[in-house]
Amino acid sequence: MGIEVTNLTKRFGDFVAVEDVSFRIEKGRLAALLGPSGGGKSTILRIIAGLEVAENGSVLLDGERVDHLHTRKRDMGFVFQHYALFRHMTVGQNIGFGLEVRGVASRDRRRKVGRMLELVGLPGLGNRYPHELSGGQRQRVALARALATEPRLLLLDEPFGAVDAKIRAELGRWLRTMHDEINVTSIFVTHDQEEAMSLSDQVLIISQGRLEQVGSPVEILDHPRTEFVARFVGDVNVFDGVVRQGRAEFGPLAFPIKHAQDGAAVRVVVRSYDFELYPDASGPATVQRVLPLGDRVKVDAIIDGLGPISAQFPRSNPFAEHVLPGTRVGVGVSHARSYTLQ
Repeated sequence: MGIEVTNLTKRFGDFVAVEDVSFRIEKGRLAALLGPSGGGKSTILRIIAGLEVAENGSVLLDGERVDHLHTRKRDMGFVFQHYALFRHMTVGQNIGFGLEVRGVASRDRRRKVGRMLELVGLPGLGNRYPHELSGGQRQRVALARALATEPRLLLLDEPFGAVDAKIRAELGRWLRTMHDEINVTSIFVTHDQEEAMSLSDQVLIISQGRLEQVGSPVEILDHPRTEFVARFVGDVNVFDGVVRQGRAEFGPLAFPIKHAQDGAAVRVVVRSYDFELYPDASGPATVQRVLPLGDRVKVDAIIDGLGPISAQFPRSNPFAEHVLPGTRVGVGVSHARSYTLQ
């Protein structure tokens, strides 16, 4: 059945950290809590784990209400950003700590620790101490410790935030592979959009303590329900205007608006990859900068009568070979999202 959270609310004094949050994650799925820093993601995770107490709401795991139980009785594994390993214990002792607390016999503990070391790709390192490992290896030990007790739910709070970008990407791919092998329901907190979209089955967008949208990565990217989601996810361009005769005009650009009446103020959001630029000496825009980003190219341009825009396209695009600062270009838009302003 997975986990179900209903009407979760948490305050710290007058500050509302979590406001009436409800969601459900099916068993065996990997979900990401994604949003700006300070938005309430970690607080939600800590309430689920029993490390914080909510003023209102319930947490059900596999149909059983657990929010009244002590942390140790919730059968959950928790991985912190900064590992939280015991420095005076070896890797093997760290991994086996939860098993020892549960009274598992030493022989069975050693066997389980050996299996966990194999699972996380650290065979033969059980006698080392945390300070003898790299940051990526220490995080794997933290994951092994959380999984050793075979929890029903795995919670990860910014699990790769303490390592560099390359190791972070490698650990992310490894986490996805490991999750598919062991099939434990998992929730991880991140503010890294690419990480959330590439690793998770389900994304929950959290902002200012509220749940903005739940959906698959594709649903979040292609069908943002709110202006916040549209602006937060991905590299975007934002234009404010007024609807006149069923459309909003921004310099040489015009967008049909079907959901608002004439005179209504609207905000139009265009993702950078939805802009189409093409060579045109009489075009309405001038290229300012060209930035190679791995397999993509980012182009900053200024549209006459409108202002700056940002566009992206594959480096394999023939246009990438010819676009230079100062080049005049034509501009098209393949897709735009519009929201009525209150």
